[in-house]
Amino acid sequence: MAEDQYDAIVVGARCAGSPTAMLLARKGHKVLVVDRATFPSDTLSTHVLHPPGVAGLKRWGLLDRLTATGCPPIDTYTFDFGPFTISGAPGTEESPVAYCPRRTVLDKLLVDAAAEAGAEVREGFTVEEAVVEDGRVIGVRGHSKDGGSVTERARVVVGADGRYSRVAQAVDPEPYNEKPQILCGYYSYWSNLPVEGKFEVYIRPGRGWAAAPTHDGLTLVVAGWPFAEFEANKNDVEGNYLKMFDLAPEFADRMRGAKREARFAGTAVENYFRKPFGPGWALVGDAGYNKDFITAQGISDAFRDAELCAGALDESFSGARSFDVAMGEYQSTRDAHVLAMFEFTCQLATLEPPPPELQQVLGAVHGNQDAMDGFARVNAGVTSPAEFFSEENVGRIFAASR
Repeated sequence: MAEDQYDAIVVGARCAGSPTAMLLARKGHKVLVVDRATFPSDTLSTHVLHPPGVAGLKRWGLLDRLTATGCPPIDTYTFDFGPFTISGAPGTEESPVAYCPRRTVLDKLLVDAAAEAGAEVREGFTVEEAVVEDGRVIGVRGHSKDGGSVTERARVVVGADGRYSRVAQAVDPEPYNEKPQILCGYYSYWSNLPVEGKFEVYIRPGRGWAAAPTHDGLTLVVAGWPFAEFEANKNDVEGNYLKMFDLAPEFADRMRGAKREARFAGTAVENYFRKPFGPGWALVGDAGYNKDFITAQGISDAFRDAELCAGALDESFSGARSFDVAMGEYQSTRDAHVLAMFEFTCQLATLEPPPPELQQVLGAVHGNQDAMDGFARVNAGVTSPAEFFSEENVGRIFAASR
C-alpha cells in the first residue's frame, strides 16, 4: 500500500475548511486544503458572525485582521414583533460584539491563515471524487483549472464542502433529525440604509426579515417567507421582498431612501444531522449538520466544528486516542451543543405566531433589560434556548415583570 502523502486533505476552504486545516497545520500535521473557488470569492451566506464565532477568531489570533478591514461591530440585537420590540446585547465580557462580514473578506482571511500555518492550499481545484479502497476513504481525485486529473492520498479526508458535499455523497453518512425545507430567504446589499451598530430583526405572521451593517457602508437585508410559497413567489422575488416591509411602516420608509447595490441571492435549505466520521473521512460545517438560516448560526457553527474536529483528529494522529473514540466525542459534543438551537431555529423558521405561553414570556421579557439581553444571547448562540426557556428562568422573568 502506497504511503499517505498527507495527514489530512480538507475539501472546501471556507468557514469550516480553512480553520480545520489551519488548526491541524499549527499542530504540525501535513495538510492539503483544496477549493474549486479562487479567493477572494463570494458565496451564499447569512454573513452574521455571532459573538461565539468572534471569540473563535480571537482565540486563533485573527480578530484584529477582521476589524482592520473596517467591518462595523454590532453591539445590539433588536427583535420587532409588532406590538413590542425586544432589544438586547448579544455578547459576553470576552466577546461583546458581533460582525456581519462580506464573505469575500472573511473567507480570504481564513484561507490566508491556513496557508500561513503551513497548510498547502490549492485554489481553483475541483474534486471529482473521493477515492475509496476496501470501504475506506484514502484520498481524492481532482483537477486544477488547466491541469489533468491527479490523485492525492491522506490518512483522513475532511469534507468541508457544504450542503452538497462531494465527500458526503461518496460515503453516504447516516442522516438523523431530518426536517424538510421550511423557509426560503433572499438577500441583497443596500446603500443609504444606516442601522448604526444593530442587527435588526422583524417578525410578522408569515414574514420575517433582518438588516445588519456590512463592509463598504452597505447594509445586508435578508427577507423570507414560508417554503410553501416558493413557487408562487419565485417569479417576482423583488416585488414580494419589498412588499413585506409595509408590515413595518418605519422600516419601509427607510427602505424607500435606500438603493440596492447587488442582485438578489437566495435559497431554501433542508435541516439535518449527518454522522460526521467514518473510515478515513470526517465532515465539518454544513457538510455534517445544517439548519435553517433564520438564526444565522452557520459561520459560528462551522468555527466550533473546526475546533472540535481538528482537536479530535490531532488526538487520533498522535495516538492519544483511537480515531473512533476521538471522533465519536466530536459528534456527541457537537450534537449536545446544537440540538436545542436546531429545534428553536426550525420552530422560528415556520414564521407562525408563537404559541400563547411563549407570547406571554416574550411580553414579560420586554422592558426587562437583563431578560432582553438574555434573549439576544439566545439568538446569538451564546445561551442555549433550553436554558433560557427553562421553568426556573421563565419563573424569574415573570417575577421581575410583576
